[in-house]
Amino acid sequence: MNDLTRDSDRILSESKALVRDNREGGRHRRAPSIGQGSAKAKRDHLLKKVRNVVIAVFAIWLASGVAGAIFSGIGFWGVMGVLVASIIAIAVFSSYPKMGTPKRADINKGNVRQMVGRTELWLEAQRPALPAPAARIIDDMGVQLDALGLQLEGLDQNHPKAREVRSLVGEQLPEMIDSYRRIPAHLRKEQRAGSTPDEQLTDSLGKISGEIDSITRQLAEGSLDDLAIKHRYLDYKFGEGAQTSPQLENKS
Repeated sequence: MNDLTRDSDRILSESKALVRDNREGGRHRRAPSIGQGSAKAKRDHLLKKVRNVVIAVFAIWLASGVAGAIFSGIGFWGVMGVLVASIIAIAVFSSYPKMGTPKRADINKGNVRQMVGRTELWLEAQRPALPAPAARIIDDMGVQLDALGLQLEGLDQNHPKAREVRSLVGEQLPEMIDSYRRIPAHLRKEQRAGSTPDEQLTDSLGKISGEIDSITRQLAEGSLDDLAIKHRYLDYKFGEGAQTSPQLENKS
């Protein structure tokens, strides 16, 4: 009897978790992108669909124009056929192809900056299944990945930092989330080794977030130093430094 009760509780708990995940998934589909990388990928996909619609409608009307020139008009039913074909083309090409979430195995392909953009898209798809504190870190991580992507532009793919980013963002981050998602929902809040899987995931995401920020700062050090040097030079030449320079003092 106790076993049946435990099984019933477990099934009920998993069912509630599934309903909650589905509801959160619905909200997620309407949620904004976590970063500019994923937003750009969505815009590019939308522009491709718009281009396909324009090409299809143009081809239909061009064909009707050619047919009208050959047959001295296409008549009422021909015009209606063109309109119906245009509507169908718009409906089909505005819905397909669907934009799919990058597969786990495809995240780490291509150059490292493209990998960062694919990671953002993949994280957006995983976010609804994560606990609220972890989901908030994912939201903030989108901004961090955008900043990291800017620093990676033009960076040699064999640069040590590029390899470090590929390992951290393309391997360790998705592997950790995959490991968490393989844990049954009713076990994610159970204490194990002093903390729950929910807490372990949130803590690990926080550490990865901190490491992403650290790498971004390291990559930006050269630009920061260059800006500081230029600032000091301009301050010396045109700012307060110029007003107290020896040349000006001698002239006075």
